[in-house]
Amino acid sequence: MLELKIASRFLKSSKGQTILIILGIAIGVSVQVFIGTLIQGLQKNLINTTIGSSSQITVTSNSSDGLIDASKDKIKVIENSNDNIKNVSPSADFSGFMEYNDKNYPILLRGLDLKRADKIYKIKDNLKSGREPKNENEVIIGTDLKKESKLNIGDEITILTPKGKSKKVKVTGTYDLKSSNINNKWIITTMKTAQDIFDSKDKITGIEMQVKDVFSADIISKDVKKSLKEYDLKISNWKEANASLLSGLSGQSASSIMIQVFVLVSVILGITSVLAITVMQKSKQLGILKAMGIKDGKARNIFLYQGLILGLFGAVIGVALGIGLTYSFTKFAVNSDGTPLVPLYLDYKFIGASVLIAIVSACVASVVPARKSSKLDPIEVIKNG
Repeated sequence: MLELKIASRFLKSSKGQTILIILGIAIGVSVQVFIGTLIQGLQKNLINTTIGSSSQITVTSNSSDGLIDASKDKIKVIENSNDNIKNVSPSADFSGFMEYNDKNYPILLRGLDLKRADKIYKIKDNLKSGREPKNENEVIIGTDLKKESKLNIGDEITILTPKGKSKKVKVTGTYDLKSSNINNKWIITTMKTAQDIFDSKDKITGIEMQVKDVFSADIISKDVKKSLKEYDLKISNWKEANASLLSGLSGQSASSIMIQVFVLVSVILGITSVLAITVMQKSKQLGILKAMGIKDGKARNIFLYQGLILGLFGAVIGVALGIGLTYSFTKFAVNSDGTPLVPLYLDYKFIGASVLIAIVSACVASVVPARKSSKLDPIEVIKNG
């Protein structure tokens, strides 16, 4: 196309100016990608740390004894209530004490379906030593409790219930679920062992689940509640207990968007001003082209194409620069154990949107100079040369 060829020649004839505009766009896009990617990585890491390996929706009983019967039937109902539910696990949780070497430690005995629970808590991956409970009266304890009580694998401990019952169990392993409160309180065992010690028969205390989209947990919990409406059960989700976390995430997102908007505005203003000057610089050439028969619409398209070319090159370079900055940040900003302070997380939809916004912004920025060029009078321009 003629307009595209002319636009390319105009840009090539002022290489220094063209390079500066492209660098300006690239820096703007790189800042947008860097900040957006960094905050998304921070949010994802925060979510994974706080609720990624825990129950996101929990079903408990409103009854006086806190127990749920016919749990298998209820689990089937829950699994069929919403397609976004991915992991469901029953639990039998009881507060009590652990007795070892004449000392008592407050604990929460967690009877779990270990196969199901592993999908939520990643127990196998977080085992530090020994093995999971396989037989009755076997347990695993957290690293903090092991350190405090000076237990060893193979030792026997006594579980004491509030009703005065006691039961000796064997420690087969230790875990680290990355939470000192959990590591110091939870003693994990099989479902049957917990039920036998606390005389709950085949009843459980809760049903835990994870969902595909953690931010939809409140909506999904409503579907779960509807499916279980005939039972006296309570359904809670992680959002209810983490209002401050949600507020912080919303604040981060809002600040990120504000910064990106201001960067885009500065880029648009920069491109508009430079291209407006280009119209004045190329006014004689435009006058000659108009005198040769180029219509106003085509003269306008020359600058629109310039904006498109500048936006395209600036966006591509900016994305590469932004990803490079993010990667460098994850290598230099590290924790004491060498892991990144903020993990590298690339959202390709966000990156694609950043490229598109940069190109559209560059085209929008070229509208003003494009309209200005279409209003040039070729006779006056050539006359005043």
